[in-house]
Amino acid sequence: MRTLVILTLLAVLVMAATCYESHESMESHEYLNPFLNRRRANDFIQADTRLRAITQERIRERSKAHHEHQRELCEDYYPCEMYAFRHGYAAAYKHYFGRRRTK
Repeated sequence: MRTLVILTLLAVLVMAATCYESHESMESHEYLNPFLNRRRANDFIQADTRLRAITQERIRERSKAHHEHQRELCEDYYPCEMYAFRHGYAAAYKHYFGRRRTK
């Protein structure tokens, strides 16, 4: 009988030691609400800044100004580029691409 009482007390002690929820486990508030809303979830995850920079560059490429397109076209044609060094890109584009030449 004495052995049974000792084993029962030992089992109660082991159960109390392993099943006790400490105060630290309740501090995180995940016990009551384990899911985060979108705003809090995005607070600690930062987007890759390089990816953002590449995306912005692609957007800028699609929406270039008219004179930038003209300058790039002139830079691709060597005589226009040489003319632009002396007279400027606007004059060079007008000289080489401004009027359509028909034969």
